[in-house]
Amino acid sequence: MKTVITAKELEKSYGQRKAVNGISFDIFEGEVIGLLGPNGAGKSTTINMLATLLHPDKGSIRVLNYDSKKDKNMLKKNIGIIPQDLAIYEEISAEKNVRFFGSLHGLGGEKLNQYVRDALELVSLYDRKDDKPKGFSGGMKRRLNIACGIVHKPKIIIMDEPTVGIDPQSRNHILQSINVLKRQGVTLIYSTHYMEEVEAVADRILIMNDGVIIAEGTKESLTKQVDDQITYTFHLEQGVNFMEDALYQIEGVLDVSVADNLINVTSEQSSNNLNAIISALLQNDCVLESMTSQKASLETVFLELTGRTLRD
Repeated sequence: MKTVITAKELEKSYGQRKAVNGISFDIFEGEVIGLLGPNGAGKSTTINMLATLLHPDKGSIRVLNYDSKKDKNMLKKNIGIIPQDLAIYEEISAEKNVRFFGSLHGLGGEKLNQYVRDALELVSLYDRKDDKPKGFSGGMKRRLNIACGIVHKPKIIIMDEPTVGIDPQSRNHILQSINVLKRQGVTLIYSTHYMEEVEAVADRILIMNDGVIIAEGTKESLTKQVDDQITYTFHLEQGVNFMEDALYQIEGVLDVSVADNLINVTSEQSSNNLNAIISALLQNDCVLESMTSQKASLETVFLELTGRTLRD
């Protein structure tokens, strides 16, 4: 498998705070990489270094065998950046927006015409090409943002939170677009706060926390780390002043959280302790209304590794 990005011992600091602390990784041609991490983990700094918008204090980056410091102009031709903040012009048509960004990459004539059409069709906006973005929904603006970032048909696309605050229909459009690009052999780096999106599109996942990569692998390989875990959710008829210590004393219980009339208990599945958990709840005056269970997921892995949920 061809390596298209190699990062070695990257470091980047802002004053006394080290945002990225010695990370190394490879990304292969045609992969979709999910980049996960809580706020402040170093994701955006890493993305900006890969996109040549920031220079690392230490370490090196090679993209398509170009050095990120020496061959910056060549990299710009081959990288498409979809920023978290919208980079579109509200007062000109969708087509003129995409055409403008295509021209910045040296496109012109019939080639530019075709590339603009391809980009708008990819995000399902060709039928709105003559409309101004000021009349678009938030999701449509996000899709136009993507069209502007990929109009030059880059080999590598970096997406930073491309679905923030949009409607489900637009989110589905964007995820479908990613799968189309993947089939075309494009390499994508996808940073998001939505675990279900990573599960839907990513071939491999990098999890960052406090400036370092703390886990790397496929969804299947990562969830195997907590394969024996199961989470029980107990719905109570009413909230209670429940003491978690009563459950932590049960063998196999790993985590307990209480919120209003819900109690979540994560346990080793092999402990076969469900009866003991229910008995402890009943002894503490909990009136159970219903119970559900869920085996370990990528969200479980993330919580265990970082101590936080993805959207914290």
